[in-house]
Amino acid sequence: MKKIRVGIIGGAGYTAGELLRILLNHSAVDVTYLHSTSNSGKKVTDIHTDLLGDTDLVFSGVYDFSGLDVIFLCMGHGKSVEFMNDNQLPESLKVIDLSTDYRMKRDNNNFVYGLPELNAMEIKSAKYIANPGCFATGIQLALLPLAHAGLLTDEIHVNAITGSTGAGQNPSKTSHFSWRNNNLSVYKVFEHQHLGEINQSLVQLQPSYKPSLNFIPVRGNHTRGIFVTAYTRFTGSVEDAKNLYRVYYQDHPFVHISNENPDLKQVVNTNKCILYFEKHGEYLVVVSLTDNLIKGASGQAVQNMNILFGLDQKTGLYLKPVAF
Repeated sequence: MKKIRVGIIGGAGYTAGELLRILLNHSAVDVTYLHSTSNSGKKVTDIHTDLLGDTDLVFSGVYDFSGLDVIFLCMGHGKSVEFMNDNQLPESLKVIDLSTDYRMKRDNNNFVYGLPELNAMEIKSAKYIANPGCFATGIQLALLPLAHAGLLTDEIHVNAITGSTGAGQNPSKTSHFSWRNNNLSVYKVFEHQHLGEINQSLVQLQPSYKPSLNFIPVRGNHTRGIFVTAYTRFTGSVEDAKNLYRVYYQDHPFVHISNENPDLKQVVNTNKCILYFEKHGEYLVVVSLTDNLIKGASGQAVQNMNILFGLDQKTGLYLKPVAF
């Protein structure tokens, strides 16, 4: 079997490191090229020290797409648009972008929004994929079945806590250890950049939905993982909700329904989403747990690659949680 030849542009950050860790153990992939302007000539293991002994790759500072089947863009937001505008890519080359740049539908945007649980059929025949955001993934997986059934008729309230790796590798005032440890804070209340793509997907499934999602993002004091709690009015029972979600996700191998109140550690280092339900009065409470670096970024990017190249979605993604 001919292996998929893969390149990564912007190969030094957290998402690129996780992506490389997964791809090096992917049976159908040959990682042949990593680009990093700032690390050109360095061994990949000088930056991603966890991969010592797993690869002899060296970062390149020159763009070279020859022989590649797919590239992953792991650059800062705004950089992917510059890259696509400045480079003439081979016609056969597929692109999976992990930034925000192409997630919103607009004129001249030929990227497919890469949430497999929403757009699996479109992803199969796509050339360019816009990988969803980490918060957006967890929140959408909590709400898509309700939208599909036309049941989002009232305001939605969401509180979601993210690990510090969601802020990227370069330390900032609100992400370095001494500030983040033993601390919590909210930010971008009702204004988070992922709201646009979430509402776009909900309208796609339920055209009558009028965006009314009240989202409070929280910076957690843990390294990785997203814990979403969402609630909205729902006339049925918990069992009605479970049945609705089971039917919607029956062909999607990474979404699992738990009968017990789950812990975040159950999804860390996996491409899983675990969902849990409670009913309180008129309100259905949905808990959605994901790893922000895997299902919220690099793992989902590999899942999209698997779909693009006709592989089983779970190939290379049989990852055990590091909870125990």
